[in-house]
Amino acid sequence: MRIAVAGFQHETNTFAPVKADYEAFAVTKSFPPLCRGADMDQRVRGKKLPVAGAIATLEAAGAEIVPLLWCMATPSAHVTKDAYERITGELLSLVAAAGPIDGICLELHGAMVAEHVDDGEGELLRRLRAQVGKDLPITVALDLHANMTPAMVEHADYMDMYRYYPHTDMVETGARAAAGLLRIVKTGKRPAKAFRQIDFLIPINGGCTDFGPARDIYLSLMPEMDRTTPGLVGLSFASGFPHADFADCGPSVFAYGETQAVADAAVDSLAAAVRGREGDFLPEFYAAPEAVARALAKAKGATKPVVIADTQDNPGGGGPGDTTGVLRALIEAGAKGAVIGAIIDADTADAAHAAGEGATANFSIGGKRLPGDAPVACRARVVRARSDGWTATGAMKGGMPVDLGLTALLEVEPSGVLVAVASRVAQTMDSSIFRHLGLVPEKLPVIVVKSSVHFRADFTPLSSAIVVAKAPGPVAIDHTELPYRNLRQGMRQMPRRST
Repeated sequence: MRIAVAGFQHETNTFAPVKADYEAFAVTKSFPPLCRGADMDQRVRGKKLPVAGAIATLEAAGAEIVPLLWCMATPSAHVTKDAYERITGELLSLVAAAGPIDGICLELHGAMVAEHVDDGEGELLRRLRAQVGKDLPITVALDLHANMTPAMVEHADYMDMYRYYPHTDMVETGARAAAGLLRIVKTGKRPAKAFRQIDFLIPINGGCTDFGPARDIYLSLMPEMDRTTPGLVGLSFASGFPHADFADCGPSVFAYGETQAVADAAVDSLAAAVRGREGDFLPEFYAAPEAVARALAKAKGATKPVVIADTQDNPGGGGPGDTTGVLRALIEAGAKGAVIGAIIDADTADAAHAAGEGATANFSIGGKRLPGDAPVACRARVVRARSDGWTATGAMKGGMPVDLGLTALLEVEPSGVLVAVASRVAQTMDSSIFRHLGLVPEKLPVIVVKSSVHFRADFTPLSSAIVVAKAPGPVAIDHTELPYRNLRQGMRQMPRRST
């Protein structure tokens, strides 16, 4: 067997301030840059990525891997038309030049919106299917936050997605997508498909599988259905990415079975379970000053740090990573020794390096990318300034090389609040950036991360408590505050509370 593998990932927040151009995919960040062929194979092999799991599974079955291209951009506003067409066009050209192949296994996100195409993955799969014909098997590994569309279901023969949020099972999901491809290649039979959309948006914090309905559905109900449903060959619940204003935004369930009846019964049962827990998907959160006050109170006498999630400025959901709401609350509270990061501010990182370690200077931190925000003007000491990269830690990205350009650690005077700044946009998924800047996270009183949920994979074990803060940012935890115009009729912007 010759199997082509590729990846093209973007999670699009149509309310975010900055779009993803071609360079956003091409530059190294907390994951590899746009790479092709043998270079792609070298960069992704053995990493915590779906494509790595697919490659290992396919090779174990004796397949020859044909690496095409792989790329991912940090979540943001729309993918530009130029970037979408260049990458999609190159992928199709590489498929055409690959010679005879027996199948294609893709790593996609499932929530990509381009300037000119609402359904980024559905359109990619449509073009790919038109090029290779109806007989070549195509399978896909997807993110749990996919906004599934009819076109995606139609043009792929089998799709599977993460079951953990934080996404600690990316490799396993790629392996399942590859196993689905192998099954089709060996039997010559495609499974029956079933797909149902859910009629309320789920806040991304409410979909965390560490607790609540998501834990019960993903980690208990679905494995039980896998074990006890004869003829079921695949089952997925997409909690959706709610910050994309288009008709197919939202949760869904889909299944594959040896018969249509099996697939239909499975999705109907799973959809009923999701709808039955609707009110339980509502998360708990606090305005920034209250979140800081709660964290400081919890930190008194605690032996581990308290973590605050600055969820609405999560770069992993399209936030710019430089909003100042929680930083201002920390300074006003005099939260000495607390750290916030990474604030993405290349100008401040440059200024810190120009001043040098140990120097005290005037800085304007963050507040440069979100309308209505403003930089925090302050005097601060440069505790650390680094220009090198590091290796990520934690269950999600452990072992992945990270390069966020110039980084620095500042101590704001006179509050003593610490600020970690970086030059390239990335979510604070783990504690590695703080360690890189010379801190020992376990000994800090309060740590503020620019993240919604992924940070939990690393920070939950080292923290005494977690508080979710609501400060200005485009990754709204309350969707009723967003100006949707294109949701399908009957779609509720937030789950209804249980009565």
